[in-house]
Amino acid sequence: MTRILITSAIPYINGVKHLGNLVGSQLPADLYARYARARGHEVLFLCATDEHGTPAEIAATKAGMPVEEYCHQMHRVQAKLAAGFRLSFDHFGRSSSMQNRRLTQHFAGALADNGLIEERSERQVFSIDDDRFLPDRYIEGTCPNCGYDKARGDQCENCTKQLEPTDLIEPRSSLSGSTRLEVRETKHLYLLQSKLKGDLAEWIDSKSDWPILTTSIAKKWLNDGDGLQDRGITRDLYWGVPVTRGGEPWPGMEKKVFYVWFDAPIEYIACAAEWADAQGLDEEHWWRWWRTDEGADDVRYVQFMGKDNVPFHTLSFPATIMGSGEPWKVVDYIKSFNYLTYDGGQFSTSQGRGIFMDQALDLLPPDYWRWWLLSHAPETSDSEFTWDSFQSGVNKDLADVLGNFVSRVTKFCRSKFGEEVPEGGEEISERGRALVAELQERLETYCKHMDAIEVRRAAAELRAMWVAGNEFLQDAAPWSTFKEDPSRAAADIRFALNLIRVYAVISAPFIPDASAKLLEALRTEETKWPVNMEQALLRLPAGHGFVVPDTLFAKIDDDQREEWKVAFAGKRD
Repeated sequence: MTRILITSAIPYINGVKHLGNLVGSQLPADLYARYARARGHEVLFLCATDEHGTPAEIAATKAGMPVEEYCHQMHRVQAKLAAGFRLSFDHFGRSSSMQNRRLTQHFAGALADNGLIEERSERQVFSIDDDRFLPDRYIEGTCPNCGYDKARGDQCENCTKQLEPTDLIEPRSSLSGSTRLEVRETKHLYLLQSKLKGDLAEWIDSKSDWPILTTSIAKKWLNDGDGLQDRGITRDLYWGVPVTRGGEPWPGMEKKVFYVWFDAPIEYIACAAEWADAQGLDEEHWWRWWRTDEGADDVRYVQFMGKDNVPFHTLSFPATIMGSGEPWKVVDYIKSFNYLTYDGGQFSTSQGRGIFMDQALDLLPPDYWRWWLLSHAPETSDSEFTWDSFQSGVNKDLADVLGNFVSRVTKFCRSKFGEEVPEGGEEISERGRALVAELQERLETYCKHMDAIEVRRAAAELRAMWVAGNEFLQDAAPWSTFKEDPSRAAADIRFALNLIRVYAVISAPFIPDASAKLLEALRTEETKWPVNMEQALLRLPAGHGFVVPDTLFAKIDDDQREEWKVAFAGKRD
């Protein structure tokens, strides 16, 4: 058994996330967590809401609420949606927690003690009309690297280049739209990342198993242009972690807070402390996951994120951990994803374009979305959501393959043998043994892909196992053989009923609700992961009762598809 620490990129608090956000981090992280638990590993799966910084302030202002109240409310909303999609977090925390405040201030102090924090005077954008300094995300403009005209002051979402607000061409205030901006002098704390460039480069080079997407982005930021830059870690904001040192205000920083991209990754660690505190556990219970001097050296730490988050998780956060000089766990594997686009364009909250998590759950149960999103995960390139593709995936994969197999087997058995596993015939027929051999090979391939977190390949292999069952059933044709050889039909149906149980177990990481429904219908709680396929297909003995489940997956008809196309098309430019 291995101990596996899993973190998903923590979503911003500012509103409900769309399906692209979901498949870019939380959903594949949940897939891996469920699989790892099923294989007997000890798992700690953590996520949280990212509550500090400009996005929270802007969203709270638009909602007419104090920012603290807004964040509290939206955390409940996002937690409810996560549960709706069956995301199996061990804890869903908050970056505004006292645990994260203490750890953020602790790390800043440790970095300063090691000579890696420096106070610098800088020229920062001030909005005359807003009468305030503008934090990075309050400024929009044209990216000097790719020309994208809606780049933010901290990063261009189009090309992922890290920016400073003063880099933008034709900048404007995102609060008022005003272009009456001027640059004034202010002071901030900087993390001297450049001093850690050699350590970071050596560490990244050692990760030969990382996805190309992850390492290519990390090395680009590390080496392109002037290389790794020192990073400001404080901002002129009200909402955030106060800048202190040794429990006292940091001289000259009394009205500032730590930059959200400094404190947000630290929440991964703080979230474990929140998890332990919520259960009344001692500090050692979360240290064993995060402190290498307390046993975390045996932990495999895996992070999931969209490609826009890669630079901060491969450079800034590791720099914080390494620079502290303390024995904190650094990530072992980063699974990064490209973007999910929507019907030829981008998801857009402002335009009402695309489908968001709450809307999706209002339309269909979570397994429908989980299956399509994971089987089309944007791993090696961007993926596109279209209603035609979604309809096809649901109807052909879930309804016609898995659902059809379950329906035909259980209904036939009920009509000919009653609602119990029939007896008679040999344990496994010759035809069945051929299927066992195929399924054994496919299961090992499926596990290989899941271990490597190759999401689409794992989904394809799982579907192939469903298809193999249908082919067996069609070839065995128990509805025909029953007339002349009932024992043979009974043996084949007994085999097929056991195959439904196996499907329920191995499909659970992808479609947990359907899997639970199948196990309930089979009146079994046997969820042990199959290792020997032949033995697994003998678990339900003759005489074991079952019930015919309701329709596992309803098909999406053309009228529904067209209705949803129109409903979520949004306002075109």
